[in-house]
Amino acid sequence: MDNIKKSKEIDILALVAKVWEKKKTLYAFVAGFVCLGLVVALTQQKLYTANVVLAPEATSMGMSQNLSDIASMIGIGSGGGGNNIDAIYPDIYPEIFASSDFIVKLFDIPVNVKGVTKTYYRHIKEDTRTPILSYPKLWISKLFAKKENIKQSKAVNPYRLTKEQDGICGAIRKSIGCQLNKGTSLIDIYVTDTDPEIAACMADTLKSRLQEYITLYRTQKARQDYDNAKKINAEAKIIYERARQKYASYSDANKDVQLASFQSIIEELENDMQLKFNNYTETAQQMRKAEEKIQENTPAFTELQSATVPLRASSTPRSIIVIMFAIAGVFADVVWVLFLQKLFFKK
Repeated sequence: MDNIKKSKEIDILALVAKVWEKKKTLYAFVAGFVCLGLVVALTQQKLYTANVVLAPEATSMGMSQNLSDIASMIGIGSGGGGNNIDAIYPDIYPEIFASSDFIVKLFDIPVNVKGVTKTYYRHIKEDTRTPILSYPKLWISKLFAKKENIKQSKAVNPYRLTKEQDGICGAIRKSIGCQLNKGTSLIDIYVTDTDPEIAACMADTLKSRLQEYITLYRTQKARQDYDNAKKINAEAKIIYERARQKYASYSDANKDVQLASFQSIIEELENDMQLKFNNYTETAQQMRKAEEKIQENTPAFTELQSATVPLRASSTPRSIIVIMFAIAGVFADVVWVLFLQKLFFKK
């Protein structure tokens, strides 16, 4: 066993010595990769990341449903409330951020770029440089790309995006995100941008858009019920006003008449008016209950950390990029000396 270990150590040392013998190629590879690293580092834009941390209300965000699920698994009834399952819960918030419907609505958000106000779409298109390592891929895609026959229009159709719009969607999708900490149930919304102020502005906007999106979903049924109750209440009010006017007009016209037949008609009109009034008050109560239901279903978020302008860049430092390329140059030299050089000279 000792001999095997020694032989392996001697082999490794021999390989290292063989690589070290070719100092010129090692220096050439390292110098070449360092130059490439300098080009990549200098052409790369600095990126800044701003984030917002939210704590959703457990009972209004579908989290309490986990307790009813556990109870149903062990055979304990949930009191009839377990069937009300929330389809949008915090676990799928990242999917909402990645959807084209959500991203397209961010296109028209105004941002300030060095004193110039432009849309977020234009900012991503005009102020974001393409990484130098992505140029070969772009050249190949343009070489085999087909011409678009879709007519350009001001309105963006999420169902049929142009190549440019789809590219902007992809860029935004990579720069925004939402993470859920399952241990603490905290929601972390972050935005990465070349401008720190825009990153903070968009992080705050995403927070508002997410709250609006969830609120519209959770209150959709309650809002429909409220609109329906409001419509019924308005119709009941009109019917009651007509009955009241009819009763008042008949009573004023036959004020001095003492005949029993006229008195019975007045009583009938009064009873009918009272019924209409009772119906009107009942519909008003239903409308108030529907309004309270909207407030009850509106999710509550506690903002633990607001969006602030980042002071430090979140992208990889340029010095680290150069060091990584230098290390890559060493590995390239090892591969060349130990494997590729023999094959190349044999051929």
